[in-house]
Amino acid sequence: MQRTEPDTTIDHRYGDPGATATPWAGAQEQFAAAEVAWLSTVRPDGRPHVTPLLSVWLDGAPHICTGEDERKAHNLASNPHVVLTTGANALHGGLDLVVEGRAERVTDPHRLQALADAWEKKYGSEWHFDVREGGFAGGNGLALVYRIEPTTAFGFGKAPYSQTRWSFPEA
Repeated sequence: MQRTEPDTTIDHRYGDPGATATPWAGAQEQFAAAEVAWLSTVRPDGRPHVTPLLSVWLDGAPHICTGEDERKAHNLASNPHVVLTTGANALHGGLDLVVEGRAERVTDPHRLQALADAWEKKYGSEWHFDVREGGFAGGNGLALVYRIEPTTAFGFGKAPYSQTRWSFPEA
């Protein structure tokens, strides 16, 4: 599932003179380390829906999970296009990240187990999942698991200010 490296460009209109593009490897590391991300989906009637959630980065892409009866799951069933964001609320320092992509459901038991292990490694035993029925079994029923296949991503540096764009080849 690993993809080739994205094309990386910097938009000098939105940065300090001399700012350079953020390397994709560094952006992935920061996203992988982020404790909270924000998922934006679209309701069937076209209205946006945004919610904070936990995510893990594995095999070149972020992954999220949601209960099968939650708003996110209903939205993804009708429109898999999403935006996942993370960063810091600081004005001077840090890197804000935006990943645009397509949510693809993960049902393979071996992939799900690798993801369950990644969730527990990152977030601790409080986030232990058992793999069952094509998802994660937990205290609140079945959670559906999705890989966010990136199409475009942005990094907004704030020390110095910069805007990096990563464009991914189609799979």
